Amino acid sequence: MPVAQKTKHAITLKGSTKTVSEFFYYAVNSILYQRGIYPSESFSFEQKYGLTVLVTSDEKLKAYLIKILEQVKQWLSDLVIEKLVLVIRRVSTQEVVERWQFDIKCDKSAKSDEPMVAEKDEKQVKKDIADVIRQIVASVTFLPALDFQCSFELLIYCDKNTELPSGEWADTGPQLVSNSVEVKLKSFTTSIHKVDSLVAYKLNPNE
Repeated sequence: MPVAQKTKHAITLKGSTKTVSEFFYYAVNSILYQRGIYPSESFSFEQKYGLTVLVTSDEKLKAYLIKILEQVKQWLSDLVIEKLVLVIRRVSTQEVVERWQFDIKCDKSAKSDEPMVAEKDEKQVKKDIADVIRQIVASVTFLPALDFQCSFELLIYCDKNTELPSGEWADTGPQLVSNSVEVKLKSFTTSIHKVDSLVAYKLNPNE
């Protein structure tokens, strides 16, 4: 019986990487929709985590997100990623008005070819992820409306010794929101990767 239990709740580095990278894809899509960065008609419905989520049908945006998250997936697998940040700017001034931060803690002892005993089974992990997505969707109830044109940028933070792909990535500043209000969101863990979430925003962005 103990052996069967261990097998049931095992997770591999590959499986954890897939779970977390998929979460980022749906989380970023949800933020872009909820904050009106792209027109609502450029999103379509999809079933994920027991929820109806919205994902972009804009081919250029989809290609951009897939390309970024393929690199994120590699850094998740290498256990060197520390955080993913989605920054929202006012186009006219380039001021940062919102900053969605996902901190990632990696279990450095994980090995690609060895399963680990997970703290939670896959069903519970998906439920925890669904709770984070629900909070992102509900954020419109407390975040101020962005009544101006906005753009977004994805920032990835890794261990300082991580080698960047040539010509595709560059060092950047933290891109903080001045005089921000912060709201901490729920977290989830696969046992190999733990993701903590928060959003920082400007209280009166339209002034």
